[in-house]
Amino acid sequence: MPETVQEATDQVATDQAEGTTDADERSGPTTEELLVQEGDIAGDYLERLLDVLDYDGDIDLDVEASRAVVSIDGGEDLEKLVGPRGSVLEALQELTRLAVQQETGTRSRLMLDIAGWRADRRDELSDLGRATAKKVLETGERARLQPMTPFERKVVHDAVATVAGVHSESEGEDPRRRVVVFPQ
Repeated sequence: MPETVQEATDQVATDQAEGTTDADERSGPTTEELLVQEGDIAGDYLERLLDVLDYDGDIDLDVEASRAVVSIDGGEDLEKLVGPRGSVLEALQELTRLAVQQETGTRSRLMLDIAGWRADRRDELSDLGRATAKKVLETGERARLQPMTPFERKVVHDAVATVAGVHSESEGEDPRRRVVVFPQ
């Protein structure tokens, strides 16, 4: 059994490379069908990863907002696949997107959630965005938030947009890019 997540992902990539199929053999699939196909490829990749790691988890596939969404829930060890502030989750999402791209030949916008972390984080960030916007509205002073991932910044921008009288912008370069909320 592999000792690290990296060794496990290397093993899954090797296994997948040996059994890839050409998705272009089909004629004319719809966008929905392509997203379902992405989800299926991602689900297979992640299932092999969980098997290699000997982790339990239930994989759920869905399509939301024109992107495939894959969720893994139900296992004890899944928090290890989230990592501090979702860092391992972000890396696994990128690896999964690459696995899908390798098989389909097109870039994937797939979203991965593990143990409900991303859903919980979305709620937390929405609350932060609205609270910060209200504070800026009251004080008239801009507020700079901590650096965030693109996913996190988008959630905050969307929450700030629900509060009249303020607006938000991103500033800086990744990985130090952050949201700044300004009064109108």
